[in-house]
Parts: sequence; C-alpha cells; structure tokens
Amino acid sequence: MLTREEFQALLANGPLLLDGATGSNLQKMGMPKGCCTEEWVLNNPEALVKLQRAYAQSGSNIIYAPTFQAQPLALERVNLHRQCEAINAQLVALSRSAAPGSLIAGDLTTLATFCDSWDEANFDLLVENYSCQIRGLLEGGADLLVAETLMYPQEAEAILTAAELEGATCAMYSFTMQPDGSLFSGRDAGPVLRELEEAGAAAVGFNCVAADMMTPYLVSKLRRYVRGPLICKPNAGVPVIGSDGIPVYPQSPEEFAQIVKDCRSNGASVLGGCCGTGPEHIAALKSVL
Repeated sequence: MLTREEFQALLANGPLLLDGATGSNLQKMGMPKGCCTEEWVLNNPEALVKLQRAYAQSGSNIIYAPTFQAQPLALERVNLHRQCEAINAQLVALSRSAAPGSLIAGDLTTLATFCDSWDEANFDLLVENYSCQIRGLLEGGADLLVAETLMYPQEAEAILTAAELEGATCAMYSFTMQPDGSLFSGRDAGPVLRELEEAGAAAVGFNCVAADMMTPYLVSKLRRYVRGPLICKPNAGVPVIGSDGIPVYPQSPEEFAQIVKDCRSNGASVLGGCCGTGPEHIAALKSVL
C-alpha cells in the first residue's frame, strides 16, 4: 500500500484522474436494480472487467474496486457477512486484473442507515465493520483506500480509526454534500475536511454532487480550508427519472469535462466522475486537461 507521502508525490506531475460511475454502468450491462452489487459482480466478473478496462484506457490513474457496500452490516442482507474479508480481497484482485496499470482503491462508504444514533456503541460497531472490510482490502492488495459518499463526520472518524488499527497508510475521504458546502449533518464541510487532513488523510473532497455552474465555486470554498489534494468527483448533472425508474443523467462528456476543468482551475487535483458518468466522460476530461 502507498504511503500518504507517496500518494501526494504522484501529484507532482499533474492531476490524478479517478474513474467514473460503477453501479449505473453495471445496470446498463444487465445488473438488476436493487441487487447486491458485490455478489452480482463476483458472479458476472466479465462485466466489471470490461468497464474498468475501458476506464483505464480512458486515462483513469486510480480505479475504485467494486467494494462500495462490502461491509458485514450491508452483506448480511444476502447472508454473505461471514465472507466479508474474502469478498473484498477477491474484488480488489478482479479490478487489478482489469486495470493492471492503474492504482486500485479499496472503496468504503456510509453506514449511516444502520445507525440510529452516534453514541459510543454505534461508533464501535462502525469501527468493527470497517476494520473487517479493510483487512480484506489489504489482503487483496489495494494500493490505497477511498471512503466515498460519506454523510456524517462520525463515519469518517470511524474509518480513520479502523485504518489506523489495520495499518492502512493511505486513505482518501469524500463526502456527498450540498452545493453550498454543508454536509447532511448540517456542519460546514470545510472544517471537517481540514480536521481529516490534519489527522492524516491523503486527500479529501466531495463526490455525488451535480456538476453545474456552482461546482467550481464549491471547490473554491473548500480550498480555503484544505491545504493538500482536493477531490472533485461529481455527477453528470441533475438526473431525470426515466419511465423504467432508472435515473438518466443529461450531461454530455464534453459539458462535464469543461466543468471539472474549471474545478481543476479552482484548486481540485484529484478528478473523476460519479453517478451518470462513464469512460467517455473520463476520456473527455483527460482531453481538456
């Protein structure tokens, strides 16, 4: 696994490109809506390999392993919680086979739906779940960790604690937030990101925020607090729900790329796409940069 210093040294040559969406693209390739993504990918590995190979060819320096909800609490609904570590290790290895020239990030996400409060008992539960997942990600050979689509500072703190306990030396933290820079907890995101950075985060920022005229402003606002690498991984605009119930994201790769380029000019240096984006969006972003 990279160290924080090794990760930040990679940015000396310019911005790092992340991948785009995984789940929405797998749905286009046949994954049923509402299923356990991790289980489906293990049973249909060729779909993920095709998608991630396309991201690598489009210019993604870092690709997220499909381990978004591979924590025991989330896997329990499909009775796979006892295989948490093995599942995470297998999925990292699968991403490595798809994109051997890219860095592979072990992906963790919010567990807020499993917590009705943020007391000590629930914090310990989060640390236990994230620790189990991180052990599997490290066993699979992840180059770094990324905690994305976080909603509350307590989740990031739990992941930070679990990463330290398991000896993970490089982790990025990315929140979904309001366009004005507030978290869903109501706190201003800037001070939270600064606290994470001071606690050892390799990079901090946001994902799952619509790419629009306000997104570069959001980057500027966060840059007042963040001194190191800032993550910008927005959606391809504001979705419209289709007749089949699946959201459709309207933004073209060229429109998306121009907005993220402006975010780069305003201080973001770790760039990619979230919901509604695909390899074509990453290719367009690479082109305009």
